[in-house]
Amino acid sequence: MLLLGRSQYRCALSTATLLSFLTCAQAFYLPGAAPHDYAAEENVSLFVNALTPMLGSSDNAKLKSLINYDYYNPRFHFCEPTGGPQKEPESLGSILFGDRIFNSPYDIRMMQENGTCKTLCTAEVSGEDAKFINDRIREDYALNWLVDGLPAAEMKMDRKTGDVFYDIGFNLGNDEEEFEQMPALHNHYEIVMKYHKPTPDVYRIVGVLVWPESHGGPQTGETDCSSNDPPLVLQEDQVQTVRYTYRVIWSESDTPWATRWDNYLHIFDPRIHWFSLINSLVIVVFLCVMVSMILLRTVSRDISRYNAIDLSEDVQEDWGWKLVHGEVFRTPQNPMVLSVLVGNGAQLSAMVIVTLVFALLGFLSPSNRGSLATVMMICWTFFGGIGGYVSSRVYTSLGGTNKRKNSFFTATIMPTIVFAVVFLLNLFLLAAGSSGAVPFGTLLLIIVLWFGISAPLSAIGSYLGSKHGAITHPVRVNQIPRQIPPTPKYLRPWAATLLAGILPFGAGFVEIYFVLSSLFASRAYYAFGFLALTALVVALTTATVAILFTYFNLCAEEYRWHWRAFLTGGGSAFWLLAYGLFYWASRLSLDSFSSVVLYMGYLLLLVLLDFLVTGTIGFLATYWAVRRLYSAIRVD
Repeated sequence: MLLLGRSQYRCALSTATLLSFLTCAQAFYLPGAAPHDYAAEENVSLFVNALTPMLGSSDNAKLKSLINYDYYNPRFHFCEPTGGPQKEPESLGSILFGDRIFNSPYDIRMMQENGTCKTLCTAEVSGEDAKFINDRIREDYALNWLVDGLPAAEMKMDRKTGDVFYDIGFNLGNDEEEFEQMPALHNHYEIVMKYHKPTPDVYRIVGVLVWPESHGGPQTGETDCSSNDPPLVLQEDQVQTVRYTYRVIWSESDTPWATRWDNYLHIFDPRIHWFSLINSLVIVVFLCVMVSMILLRTVSRDISRYNAIDLSEDVQEDWGWKLVHGEVFRTPQNPMVLSVLVGNGAQLSAMVIVTLVFALLGFLSPSNRGSLATVMMICWTFFGGIGGYVSSRVYTSLGGTNKRKNSFFTATIMPTIVFAVVFLLNLFLLAAGSSGAVPFGTLLLIIVLWFGISAPLSAIGSYLGSKHGAITHPVRVNQIPRQIPPTPKYLRPWAATLLAGILPFGAGFVEIYFVLSSLFASRAYYAFGFLALTALVVALTTATVAILFTYFNLCAEEYRWHWRAFLTGGGSAFWLLAYGLFYWASRLSLDSFSSVVLYMGYLLLLVLLDFLVTGTIGFLATYWAVRRLYSAIRVD
């Protein structure tokens, strides 16, 4: 990416305006949301958010930390408003994703004092705090501001496509070789407020651009925003005075308020998304054709041959999957664990589906920070009944009898594991002094949602599932188990799991890269159309692969398909773990132990959730296919 300076701003402005009409990221506002109409000289509030690490502008840049810091952390010595910072109310998802929003001392009024240089404050920075700030500059930390719901950004150009876009956040300082290997602190901000006039005397903010600069020279006396000053390098062996200055420039824009987010929601090289989607569609079509040929030709031919045998004959020529018809619905090992996993996977799958639908319909506004995570938490909470119902019916169908224990485990085990991991990671965040640590009150709210809503709904779902009873099976189970011949190596559980997981992972690994960049590198991701299509393709691929491997197992007279179907369905999770480690090696350069623990903890959580969702898809699809297969044959 190329950072555009002020000298290039006028040239890029027309290009950015044109792109705002060409982009397809529209309709992101909740019904009933209204713009804020400003009058001349009306106060425009500027809010500050947490400092976050970001990827540098170079193509080979690596993320160097995962720790967020409070903007008003006393070691940064940023200017505070009169009376102290006041915290802004935030949603549950916003808090969980590390937003910590406060008011600021910036005095900005609509269309007033255009281009006037102002001093915000002066601060005394000790040598110890100077080292802390310099370390954060070397780690490419970015400041995050909010004005009228829009994030402050830097104007950049995508080198691959030539598109001009707004990159959210701007650097705390500059760590380039021209400063003799010493980082320079940005203490002056050129703030460009882009506004649109729908009617005379009515102003709407449609963009916020910031060009940070490092101004050394005299830090006291008359305010001077000249860019000819040498850079401000903080000395780590003495107390140093730092003056923060800013200048506001008002720039009229043709971009209407309804599409003001278009410049922010930049999709890096959309051709990659399209190639990935086409590749995924080719894979899933190939698999569907293969499974269709097996089920419609091979299986149909076998069924016709078996059903055509004269009942008066003494010899029945059974072979392959027909031989195990009396074993295929035998109760597997640990049916309790399997049903609990399937129930929680069904709950997560329902959450993902509904969240993607809301996102595609435009209900998850980017101006409503944390709305995505909030909707996910609410859906997971209220879909506890789905998890309980699916778990109870599967458990009963597998021959389980302890329904109360099944209901209790479904509502508690998976949430307990996730909460324990999150709580442990939260302790590391607290130890590192990160603002991303979830407050105790929020953790308590999550527990209340869990025990007060999700667990009771799960119990109700389990009750309804037990009332509906077990799923009827088309064939009876023999009293004496059949001996299983040696299984080919490629059909053994872990080999089949890894082989089966390649195709679903290959169908979605490109989108996985962008999702990981959004989670760990503070990159905005709103390509929900690509994500929804990729999720659909991955689900179809997972289902067909699980059915295919189960058919191979049954033909090899291996009737213990239940756990194998779940494992082959969830095989892509193991490749996700491997890809997460590759992403760490290629895109991250984590020096602190806390950052390493955080990355591995969040990655393992993603792998666990992916394993549950894809494993559930594989198991339920296979269960349906096996019932259809054995209900089509005539068994004496």
